[in-house]
Amino acid sequence: MTPLIGEIVGTMFLIILGDGVVANVLLNKCKGQNSGWIVITAGWAFAVFVGVATVARISGAHINSAVTISLAVVGVFPWGQVPGYIIAQMLGAFTGGVIVYLAYLPHWKETEDPGLKLAVFCTGPAIRNTPANFICEVIGTFVLVFAVLGMKTAFEFPLSGASIPLDLGALGAVPVAILVWGIGLSLGGPTGYAINPARDLGPRIAHAILPIPGKGDNDWGYSWIPVIAPVVGGILAALLYLCFGKY
Repeated sequence: MTPLIGEIVGTMFLIILGDGVVANVLLNKCKGQNSGWIVITAGWAFAVFVGVATVARISGAHINSAVTISLAVVGVFPWGQVPGYIIAQMLGAFTGGVIVYLAYLPHWKETEDPGLKLAVFCTGPAIRNTPANFICEVIGTFVLVFAVLGMKTAFEFPLSGASIPLDLGALGAVPVAILVWGIGLSLGGPTGYAINPARDLGPRIAHAILPIPGKGDNDWGYSWIPVIAPVVGGILAALLYLCFGKY
């Protein structure tokens, strides 16, 4: 498996389990319907764990375009590989969205609210306020990227003397999963915490293309925020990390 295929597979698993838990909570007549925000944030944490652990040794398991760009800014990932990784992540996220659609096939018709159907695939703000929504996504992604850079084991192999030896096979993905869980619990309420351009845009495109009964629009007017804001937040985290001398 090549690194690009690894990014496709890792991001696909991220979306299958991440969007899948949202579908289970939101769609009518699902076993997990109305089980709440704790279930969604936990499901996304598990999704990150599986996505990272599955392909960590193949591609580095960025599975997040903001992370890829940030690692390039820091200098631990070549800029020449960034476009390929981003395309692979988008393809994986789109494919994951299609698979979630198939997994919940009978439930789309049973769910009347088109907003709930869209929410399975992508994020949207609780209160629509462009500056505030943008800032929230910047902050969430800043926390994600700065913490990942601080962990070092999330991207550094072989490990340097500055790294904390958290790399325990698949268990090495646990700190990143816990980090994403914490972000969801603490910062996810205002916007749904995309903190990943591919995670939001790939499935949103799937929603636009798929024959989902009774679906509404794709909220393209908001869609730029979960794409641009995470990149900004990730770059700010990378620059601050560099200012600290790659502690």
